Amino acid sequence: MQRSISRFTAIALTGLAALTLTAGLTLPSAAAGPARAADPRELSGEEARTLSASLATELKAGAAGSYYDAATKKLVVNVVDEAGAATVRNAGAEPRMVKYTTAQLDAAGTALREKVNTPGTAWAMDPRINKIVVTADRTVNTTQFGNLSTTADTFGDKVETRHTDTRFTTFIRGGDAIYSGGARCSLGFNVLGGDGTPYFLTAGHCTNGRAVWTDAAGREIGRTAGSSFPGDDYGIVKYNPGIEHPSEVNLYNGSAQFVSRAADAFVGEAVQRSGSTTGLHGGTVTALNATVQYPQGTVSGLIQTNVCAEPGDSGGPLFDGGTAIGLTSGGNGDCTSGGTTYFQPVTEPLSVYGVRIG
Repeated sequence: MQRSISRFTAIALTGLAALTLTAGLTLPSAAAGPARAADPRELSGEEARTLSASLATELKAGAAGSYYDAATKKLVVNVVDEAGAATVRNAGAEPRMVKYTTAQLDAAGTALREKVNTPGTAWAMDPRINKIVVTADRTVNTTQFGNLSTTADTFGDKVETRHTDTRFTTFIRGGDAIYSGGARCSLGFNVLGGDGTPYFLTAGHCTNGRAVWTDAAGREIGRTAGSSFPGDDYGIVKYNPGIEHPSEVNLYNGSAQFVSRAADAFVGEAVQRSGSTTGLHGGTVTALNATVQYPQGTVSGLIQTNVCAEPGDSGGPLFDGGTAIGLTSGGNGDCTSGGTTYFQPVTEPLSVYGVRIG
């Protein structure tokens, strides 16, 4: 299924943070001067998620992205004028004056995608620098990178180009965990249909063209019921009768994380990934709505992270405690030297297939 919305429009986070009013306030005298703006509040990750959503809605056309600073526990919200800054301060977040709105960067990103058709490139809107960042991997030759840079220059300082010595790939190979057609991937999240029918989610580049899935013991556990790749990167497998399907993530230390809900990611969120090749690894969300041009096709709307992954980890879960966030798609690097990994937001296949975490 292809998205009809723009790939570069910031994902809205959910909820609304309440402001606390203190009773018994006295008005300052005229000599006291103007009241000092309140300092930004310390927020948990979930509080930052909900406050970011409400501010994006309130700022409307003036919205310019936001990110969570885990060190200070502050939500930093980009604004383009003083009116927006006042709105952000009043809500308890920290305003940061930038040049471009989300809509302006979104338009640049959409136009850039129409002009660039080079496998081995990826781009995402980074709210920390208020730019679209385009990264080319080692398969992009000097001429191609020169053409890419020339195209990026036409957008002025809205776009920044970078180069990596690694290669963007989908993380799939022969091995163990969940098998189909000689390939190994990782199970993402167990889900339930409206009638209670059990399924599991994994990557679309895993389910494409593969019907029957088995476990490490060779037991058939299910059959593909839906798949979307490229464009998106998710698939769904219907469990065979009698297969256990706990709503848990393997932490590869003898324990498991219970998962009870799903949510959209936010920049700065601390996350973990579990996969059949490299086990458990963690990091942070660095950008949203990323696009990657894999050799097999382009995928958009991805979550960009600094979490490592390797072939065979594909389809595995990205999570924040008991909250499901995404499915491992691909990236560059490995878990020895590090790298960038992209994830399909899990909220989309949940909506498309009408299933829920469970």
